Amino acid sequence: MNILAVIPARGGSKGIPRKNVRFLAGNPLISYAITNALKSEFSVDVCVSTDDFEIEKVAIKYGAMVVKRTEELSSDEITLDPVIYDAFIKMSKQKNKEYDYVITLQATSPLLTVDILDNAITECIINNYDTIISTVNQPHLHWEQSKEGGFTPGYKERLNRQYLPKRYVETGAFLITKAECMKPTSRIGKNVSVFEVPESQSIDIDTPADWWIAEKQLTKKNILIRVDGYSGIGLGHIYRGLALAYNLIDHNVQFVLSEKSDLGIEKIKNSHFPFTIIKSNKEIGKLISSQKIDIIINDILNTTKDYVTYLKKLNVRVINFEDLGDGADSADIVINDLYAPQRNGDHYFWGSDYYIIRDEFLLSESSVFNEVVKNVLVIFGGADPSNLTLKVFNAIQSNFGYQNIQFNFIVGPGYPHYNDLKNLAKKSSLNINVIRDVKVMTEYMRNADIALSSQGRTMLELASMGVPTILLAQNQRELKHEFGYLNNGFINLGLGEYIEEETVKDTLEWLIKSEQVRQQMHDQMKLKDLKNGLKRVLQIILN
Repeated sequence: MNILAVIPARGGSKGIPRKNVRFLAGNPLISYAITNALKSEFSVDVCVSTDDFEIEKVAIKYGAMVVKRTEELSSDEITLDPVIYDAFIKMSKQKNKEYDYVITLQATSPLLTVDILDNAITECIINNYDTIISTVNQPHLHWEQSKEGGFTPGYKERLNRQYLPKRYVETGAFLITKAECMKPTSRIGKNVSVFEVPESQSIDIDTPADWWIAEKQLTKKNILIRVDGYSGIGLGHIYRGLALAYNLIDHNVQFVLSEKSDLGIEKIKNSHFPFTIIKSNKEIGKLISSQKIDIIINDILNTTKDYVTYLKKLNVRVINFEDLGDGADSADIVINDLYAPQRNGDHYFWGSDYYIIRDEFLLSESSVFNEVVKNVLVIFGGADPSNLTLKVFNAIQSNFGYQNIQFNFIVGPGYPHYNDLKNLAKKSSLNINVIRDVKVMTEYMRNADIALSSQGRTMLELASMGVPTILLAQNQRELKHEFGYLNNGFINLGLGEYIEEETVKDTLEWLIKSEQVRQQMHDQMKLKDLKNGLKRVLQIILN
């Protein structure tokens, strides 16, 4: 097949000055159409029809031939039909070819990919269409103006968009036609079909707003978040991954989890982000290649040097969270929001300045300090592997001075003792409410006068809400978390499994009575800026 692609590009654009040669995401606008045509699996001669010297120079630089347009064909009133016909005739003579197909390829559709273009050419040839036109399916309830001046519905019945009949709108990206159908006043034959392009490739740049959208699309990153969540480690990593994903709206985000992440898989599934389940980290390579991943974010605790080296060979940017492993030194970026500096390197970012707080905490007001304690919150994460929840429950049973206090015990979906705790609460003489898998945590934290918590990310959420907190660490790793101390508003009792119930009871009773201490703890928490960490982290990831 002899195929000619004609890219019409007139100078003097008024809506967007110098539109065709202005740089869009690092390249002249017209270069996208030229590159697509030249990369086609078909043998395509590519020419630009123009009246502009600057466009001519750019077109030649990117490998296209140039057909100089006459003044008659350059006016505002002229349609594309005679312009494309003129280029077709001139190129036929210059190349001494009889073309089989002529493609009108618009410079204003930079999101079009060569795969879509080639599929359209193939479909046109196989089905022997005279003409095939690029379209996008945009079913909407629409109205049409009648000749009499009134308006009539362009639909038979009012339905939700997904149930409306298909409505194909031309995108302007391409029009493929048999050369025998080419005329000075028409490029469309009798046997016409449409080719549906993805909505993401359908933009036709006509306004500055169109330009902005196209640039956003062209600079999108493909981001893979590797994360786990199961009873042994809880759901903190999952929540951070989701907080990142929700705020990377300008990019394509998907998750990958190990098959043991039963709790995490359920959370990600409910979020409606795409995800993949793997048996081994070695499977990530295929995903990175097939999805053309630009950035991989690992939130899986310590990484090995072999794993990170393997990723780096795949030519992706490697971002690790909460990583104290050997692989951290080889990553591009390591962000450890809970730790004091433990390794040297410009790619390490340590401390609470990089804490990613969930959206609900950005919107919520902090708690109000009360002189008298009326509400105590007990929260030890989504799984509470050390069952510190039960330790606190048992601790408060031996003191009947708490009858006027409401105790809210919040447990996550991975907490295995929920039913037992619920039954114990019913038998208690205290006001105890046991709640599982809370959807809006800020409601409970804002009403709390004191909290008891583990030393993970929940303590940072409590700090953002200004809740004086007694900490019991779940494990040795949590003891390394540098934020949970008195200067930030916490009383830290150390490793929870070694703390006696009597110590928990005495500490809580003392804090309830110590109004001045609670006031100072509340004030210390409010001094911390924990609501801008997400902005800092996003800038680091996308730098």
